[in-house]
Amino acid sequence: MNVTKAGAKGSQLPSEDSTRKDNAEHEGYAGVHNPVRITENNNTNADESEKGLLEKIVSRDNLNKAFRKVKANKGSHGTDGMKVDELLQYLKEHGAALRQSILDGKYRPNPVRRVEIPKDNGKIRNLGIPNVVDRVIQQAISQILTPVYEKQFSENSFGFRPRRSAHDAIRKSQDNIAEGYKYVVDMDLEKYFDTVNQSKLIEVLSRTIKDGRVISLIHKYLRAGVVVKHRFEETEVGVPQGGNLSPILSNIMLNELDKELENRGHHFVRYADDMLIFCKSKKSAERTLENILPFIEKKLFLKVNRDKTVVDEAWRVKFLGFSFYQRKSEVRIRIHPKSATKMKAKVKELTSRSNGMGNVDRADKLRRYIMGWVNYFKIADIKKLLQTTDEWMRRRIRMNYWKQWKRVKTRFKMLQSFGIHEQKAWEYANTRKSYWRTSNSPILSKSLDNNTIKGLGFLFFSDYYRQATA
Repeated sequence: MNVTKAGAKGSQLPSEDSTRKDNAEHEGYAGVHNPVRITENNNTNADESEKGLLEKIVSRDNLNKAFRKVKANKGSHGTDGMKVDELLQYLKEHGAALRQSILDGKYRPNPVRRVEIPKDNGKIRNLGIPNVVDRVIQQAISQILTPVYEKQFSENSFGFRPRRSAHDAIRKSQDNIAEGYKYVVDMDLEKYFDTVNQSKLIEVLSRTIKDGRVISLIHKYLRAGVVVKHRFEETEVGVPQGGNLSPILSNIMLNELDKELENRGHHFVRYADDMLIFCKSKKSAERTLENILPFIEKKLFLKVNRDKTVVDEAWRVKFLGFSFYQRKSEVRIRIHPKSATKMKAKVKELTSRSNGMGNVDRADKLRRYIMGWVNYFKIADIKKLLQTTDEWMRRRIRMNYWKQWKRVKTRFKMLQSFGIHEQKAWEYANTRKSYWRTSNSPILSKSLDNNTIKGLGFLFFSDYYRQATA
């Protein structure tokens, strides 16, 4: 197959007749079914159309719903450079041919565009951005598969599922601890999305999906490849993180682990590839970890990061940014110290004197960050943290204004405009104290008081927290 060069539009309807070298089975997963055989055996023959699942996927209503979802999510372009705004016109012109090529089994997905996202620990998360047309098709597949698999998924799984959230996962964890399960196995699956064994995933999919054409189409997406700096690379393992299909495929794979844990009678909570297994003693938790590792590594062919997978008291672990503590006999939710540190680092970045932002832009970015942060962490006990953060943030905002007023005449004029007496205004306008020290002075606290800062468009954590929890 000729790879579409980044930035060059077109080639949205690649056919099955295009030549591409078959990928060899990954050496590290010896003994797993061959992926080609899986998609061509009697159980999932590509010509089989039991229950007409593919027709449901490419139906007009489902594709229109998928288009609206992709358009609402916006997002960046793929390897062909087509933007979401150009999608509607393309589908009007080529939608019928696109649908028919999928039904005929001739559609060939385009490679994804590699984007590297820095992680908090200094490492890189690889995202794969599909072309917008492939995004619509992936979304259409996901919409049909979701109700099928929701019936199978565990009540202890919360990530990427309708009407379930990280908050639900945290509250379920809180309940487990309150019931006496105060030790946990904090499981870390190493580079989960990058290491999923595609053969095993196809095998699991084939147990439920009996329309072989759908299996074949999903398999093509898994093997579509990736473009890294204009160079094509094959994808023999993994599920591209960033595509519309990856959330449900990851849940389908890890549902195998969920069912195994349930069969063994364990209490656990899973959100995507983040998992806690709850036990009543440290020895029980250590034994649980030892016994579940062979299933994960030898049955599911996933990698466990042994350095980050730990057995510890529930109070000491970080889960989805939260942690837990006990007040008298009650188990409470708090923000993990690392999450608080990360938040303060972001506020410091947004209120830096040297980031080149104007006051309007700064207030807008702070507002959006505060609203998102509070909406996520509002279930934790964070009132005191927000109060101290607000005081510190207001001081940094005052420092920025003081720096911008820079000249003595400007400072004198602005202090007077905010109601400071002429003599005091002149005295402070001529101060030689540092920006940070001056920002804590009574004069700035009076001139740029809390209400004045609000009037300048800034939002405080505590104010929005009261609004979000009302």
